[in-house]
Amino acid sequence: MIDVEDVRAAARRIGGRVRRTPVVAAGADRWFKLEHLQHAGSFKTRGMFNRILAASARGELTDAGIVAASGGNAGLAAAWAARELGVPAEVFVPVTAPAVKVAKLGKLGARVVQTGNEYAEAYAAAQSRTDALFCHAYDDPDMVAGNGTIGLELLDDVPEVDTVLVAVGGGGLIAGVIAAMRPAVRVVAVEPSTSRALHAALEAGSPVDVPVSGVAADSLGARRVGDIAFEMAKAGQITSVLVSDDAIVEARRQLWDDYRIAVEHGTAAAHAALMSGSYQPAAGERVAVLLCGANTNPSDLA
Repeated sequence: MIDVEDVRAAARRIGGRVRRTPVVAAGADRWFKLEHLQHAGSFKTRGMFNRILAASARGELTDAGIVAASGGNAGLAAAWAARELGVPAEVFVPVTAPAVKVAKLGKLGARVVQTGNEYAEAYAAAQSRTDALFCHAYDDPDMVAGNGTIGLELLDDVPEVDTVLVAVGGGGLIAGVIAAMRPAVRVVAVEPSTSRALHAALEAGSPVDVPVSGVAADSLGARRVGDIAFEMAKAGQITSVLVSDDAIVEARRQLWDDYRIAVEHGTAAAHAALMSGSYQPAAGERVAVLLCGANTNPSDLA
């Protein structure tokens, strides 16, 4: 499993290449970690930089560059990191990936291959490229350690925080946050009721396939949670709460209306846990909401 020393090593490796994103107060004992302001619009840029740099140091990177499979954000992160490091990138995405994300991939210089209706199908196609370094979207130790650098920043900025709410798809983000912040901080997983890979795994006692649908499926639509995330969530006794599509839509709208924060639906899921009451903090509990991605079409926010 990944531990805090792995996360600290990742922080040293990617320092100066990623943004230290701000934390803002959202009321009494409430904060937002504005990771949606990260390069390429999501936290995954941290993990991708760490994956490529760590692999390069181990001699695993070839002239063929990297290949990734993604519903959108991991591909954007891979394309950004590869461009910054001068490495070729090929990204496989499902045909259902939002057009805004696909267009941005091209602008970042990646070769885009659209195949299948779900992440799992794009993933299988990407693995056929055996000459390039495969960058898993979430179930990779280097990815997880890089993502965990968010938690180190949050602890630096809000050392008094009791709880952090984290939206979960495949689990690469929450695994990193667990490594960086447990046991000092309670980490709560938030998942759409229609895409509940971690929730189902914790109930079953091991990762299982789940059906995927809903407004946040493009970013939280992993059919099966990663092994790393499952083991870390199990060991850390992490609670997963579920939120409805309606709650996600309302939370996203509220973030825009009240704070002028524009995020994607998957990101809004974390805030929806508070807004809907799926997670109810105790009196005086100090809670941070991790806002992890901004790759959305904002036209429906007006």
